[in-house]
Amino acid sequence: MQSPLIVSRLYAIVDAEVLAARGVALADFARDLRTAGVGLVQYRDKTGSPQDILRAASILRETMAGSGCKLIMNDRADLAVLASFDGVHVGQGDLSPADARRVVGPDRIVGVSTHTPEQARIAEQSCADYIAIGPVFATGTKPDASPVVGLDGVRRARALTTKPLVAIGGITRANAPSVIDAGADSVAVISSLFAANQSPEQVARDFLARLR
Repeated sequence: MQSPLIVSRLYAIVDAEVLAARGVALADFARDLRTAGVGLVQYRDKTGSPQDILRAASILRETMAGSGCKLIMNDRADLAVLASFDGVHVGQGDLSPADARRVVGPDRIVGVSTHTPEQARIAEQSCADYIAIGPVFATGTKPDASPVVGLDGVRRARALTTKPLVAIGGITRANAPSVIDAGADSVAVISSLFAANQSPEQVARDFLARLR
């Protein structure tokens, strides 16, 4: 049974650099995700200033208001609080889940990335609310990505944790159902939300239909 924390099988990651490279406005993209019914969205900006990130966060928050969508800030626990987001997602090189929890408090979501069984074991013992595992497949979105874990890596992570499990990395509409079958509660996607002849709304709707 799907965890109540994971409100959407599709975890959309809104990456500032990807949007800029494609010439897509954040407000338009966010509206597409809202209309499609995406319930879990992370905002990621690795190069923007805190002011840039907070301005973008405000657009996301206003666009998603009243939809029930959970908004997660990548890396920055402090900005997650300032932006009134629902939580923060930290990587292995960021704040620990415990430190992130101290910043965001007991009522916000804390997620953590893992790439190995040992990291998954440690995350299971931490205060993180959910664990991300990946990259499941090869991905071009993160040039410094860890080695591919494959579907077996998802299965291993599933066996190591009772927490909600989010799979990320190279996930497409075609392979997403196999990732859920391997034990993930949700799939996180970035570039796969874009297709040549479809709007992000149409792509997200298709993802959600395939993942039901």
